[in-house]
Amino acid sequence: MESAHPFRHPSRPNAEAAISRIAPWRLLPPLLAAVLGLWGLERGGSMWRDESVTWQVAHRPLGAIGELLGRVDAVHGLHYALMHGVFQAWDGGLWALRLPSVAATALAAAGVAAVAHRLAGERAALLAGCVYAVLPPVQMYAQEGRSYALVAAAVAWATYLMLRERWPAYAAVLLLGCWLHEFAALALLAHAFTAWRTRGWRLSAAVVAVLLLPLGVVSARQAEQQLGWLGRPSWQDWVAYAVVGGAALLLARDAPRDLVRVALPLVLLPPGVLMVISLINPWYVDRYVLYALSGLALLAGVRLARARGGWPWLLAAALLVPFGIWSVWLRTPESRKDDVLAVAAAVRERARPGDAVVFMPARRREWLLSSPELYGELRDVALDRTPAASHSLQGTELPPDRIRAALLASPRVIALMDPVGQPLDPYPREVVKREELAARFDLCSMTGVRGARVAVYARPGGCG
Repeated sequence: MESAHPFRHPSRPNAEAAISRIAPWRLLPPLLAAVLGLWGLERGGSMWRDESVTWQVAHRPLGAIGELLGRVDAVHGLHYALMHGVFQAWDGGLWALRLPSVAATALAAAGVAAVAHRLAGERAALLAGCVYAVLPPVQMYAQEGRSYALVAAAVAWATYLMLRERWPAYAAVLLLGCWLHEFAALALLAHAFTAWRTRGWRLSAAVVAVLLLPLGVVSARQAEQQLGWLGRPSWQDWVAYAVVGGAALLLARDAPRDLVRVALPLVLLPPGVLMVISLINPWYVDRYVLYALSGLALLAGVRLARARGGWPWLLAAALLVPFGIWSVWLRTPESRKDDVLAVAAAVRERARPGDAVVFMPARRREWLLSSPELYGELRDVALDRTPAASHSLQGTELPPDRIRAALLASPRVIALMDPVGQPLDPYPREVVKREELAARFDLCSMTGVRGARVAVYARPGGCG
C-alpha cells in the first residue's frame, strides 16, 4: 500500500463542490438583488437631475469637491468621494454611476438574510432576503447613482453586528452609513429597543454620535440651502407610512419576539420620527430612510416561513403582479422627475452655432452640466462664475441688469424651463429673464421633454 506523503495536504474540493455547500439563504437573496439591479440598468439611456449632480461633482478634482462641501452638500460628501474614485478607475457612464448601488443592494439583501438567519433560521433568512430584493422602492434605488442603497447596506449589516455584539465593527459600519447620509443615525433609535441595556451598544452609539458631530454641524449650517425645496410631509406620505406601518404590525403578530424587537422599530421609528420633525423643519423624503424597509422584509420573511396555510403565499403571489408592473415602470425614464440626457438631446437638435442659453430657474443649469461637450458650445449668458469656480453646484449668475443686457445682445436664445404649472421663482434675476424674453423676443418653438420644456426664442423676425 502506498503511504501518504508526510507533507502532502488532503486534496481540496473543487469549486463546484464548494459552491454546492453554500446555503441557499446566503446565495440567493444577493443574487436576486443583483439580477434585478442589472435588469434595465440604463433606464432607456436616461439620467435624472439628482444623479446628474453626482456625475458632475464626482468628476471634479478631490480638492474642488472639498471646497464645494464647505458650502453645500456636505451630507453627500463621502459618496461623492467614493464616486470620484469609481470614475477615476473606470469612467463607464451610466453603468459606472449605478453599479455601486446595485452592489450595495445585493449586500443589503445579504445583510437582511443574515439578520433573519440569526433570529429565525434558514428558511426565514432566504425569504426575508428575497422579499427585500423585490420591494419596488429597493429596486428603484438599486439603480440610482446616489447614496441611499449604500446606506441601507450599512444599516442592515450594522443590525447584524449588533446582534452578534461585535461592537467595534458595529460602530464602524453604522458610522460609515451615517457619513454616507446622516439620517442613518435614526437607526440608532431602532437599535436602542434591542440593545439599550448593553454597555457595548451604549458606548458604540456614543462613539457614532461624537464622530458624526462634525458632519452634523456643517450640514446644519447648510440645511436651509440644502433642504429649502422640501415642504412638510404630504397626506400621501402619511398614508404610505400608515400602510407600511399597518402591514408591519400585522406581520409582527405571532412572530418571534426577538425578531419583532429588531424589525418593528426599524420599520416605524426612522421614518416616523423624521416625519414628525418635518412638521417643524421639513426634512422628510422617503429615500432618506430607505433602510427602514429592511424591517418590513424581515417580518414578511418570517411570516412566509411560518405559514401553515396557503393564504400568505396566495397574498404574496397576488402582490407580485402589481410589483411586477411597478418594477417594469421603474426601468423607464418616466419613473423619475426629469431626464437631463433627454433635455440635452432636445437642445442639441435645436442649437445653432453662437446660440445663447438661459436657465429658468438657474438651478436647472444641472440639465446640461452632465453634457459638458454640448454645454461648452453654447453661451450661458446669465452665468457669472462656473460651478467649479464658485465652489457650488450650479454656479452663480450675473446681476439682473447685466442679464438683461446679455439677452438683448443675443439674436437667438434657448431657454430651459420647468414644466407648466410649476411655481415661478420671484427672484429679480428670474423675473428679468422672463420679462425680457416675453417682451423683446418671439417664441419660435416650445418642446416638452420629460420634466422640462425647451424653448427657442429669437429677436423679432429671426425665427425663420
